[in-house]
Amino acid sequence: MQNEHNFKEKARRVCIMNNLKTIDFLAENKELCKKDLISLIATFDEDDRKYAAQKAVEVSKNIFDNKIFLRGLIEITNFCNKNCFYCGIRRENQRAERYRLSVEDIIKCCELGYKQGLRTFVLQGGEDAFFSDELVVQIIRKIKTRFSDCAVTLSLGEKSKESYKKLFNAGADRYLLRHESISSSHYKKLHPKEFSIQSRTRCLYDLKEIGYQTGCGFMVGSPYQTNENIVADLLFIKKFSPAMIGIGPFIPHKDTPFHSQKAGSAKLTLFLLSLIRLMLPDVLLPTTTALSTLDDYGIELGVLSGANVVMPNLTPYKARKNYLLYDNKKGTTNENDENAILIIEKLKRIGYTVPVDRGDYIKR
Repeated sequence: MQNEHNFKEKARRVCIMNNLKTIDFLAENKELCKKDLISLIATFDEDDRKYAAQKAVEVSKNIFDNKIFLRGLIEITNFCNKNCFYCGIRRENQRAERYRLSVEDIIKCCELGYKQGLRTFVLQGGEDAFFSDELVVQIIRKIKTRFSDCAVTLSLGEKSKESYKKLFNAGADRYLLRHESISSSHYKKLHPKEFSIQSRTRCLYDLKEIGYQTGCGFMVGSPYQTNENIVADLLFIKKFSPAMIGIGPFIPHKDTPFHSQKAGSAKLTLFLLSLIRLMLPDVLLPTTTALSTLDDYGIELGVLSGANVVMPNLTPYKARKNYLLYDNKKGTTNENDENAILIIEKLKRIGYTVPVDRGDYIKR
């Protein structure tokens, strides 16, 4: 029995040393093989997570000092023509209370955010044909005219290259389109058969070619996800070299096919934030609402794991309560949870500053 204990303890110590070495290699911007990354994710513990977070914060502060950039999130519509299995605003969810913000509503959200010091506005929504290219162009131009020192980020799903060009030419600066899973077989388990990762990545490369500051990302702990899937996503992200990366834990929604699936891990999400910071030091990396939904200190923990972007929600509270991609979303039961002023205070308490700045991506 004692020999068995000694063997397990020795194996544990070897695993810890290997994990720390792997994290150090990432911090030194060295290439790692798929096998090493899979082993790291499969065996990391809380000490490894804290070590990776420490390294990630060092890298982040070396580039961004102690600055955290804010983006004002405006959820413009919860209508969606897609039917993704994990999403609460999927087309077939008859229980969703649908809404669309008017152009005037959106401008009022921007006015509120501007007064709070925000200089980026993120227009996010389901894939809603009501928001045609022409209407979105009108909205972008109104924002750019009224708030000329601000950036506009779009997160409106898959479109044609021609549509993306129209929106870019109207003044859109950034586009966030999570790829969800680079593994074709895993992607198919999350989406209806008419959607493919090939179409998704085509959009990402189109956006980058047009000139957007382009963002991708994935859910941590989505149904059927393996460690191999996660590593494939990390390696894709490394190769694609986006300006922004959005990751957050999967959280089930009661009115979707995945209603009984287990939520993703906040701990793993934090660890992956740190690894991403080490792999892509200059990337814009948000700490997400989903992370804060699982952990009340999600904002602070995300930043202390290497994130450098926080996205206060400017959506009118009445509408925000219905933009439910998953259950118990932070900010849908207490409006103050997403208040920019309170978020700034949280960040100050952990030693960070929030500049009045667009916070553009700068390739270093």
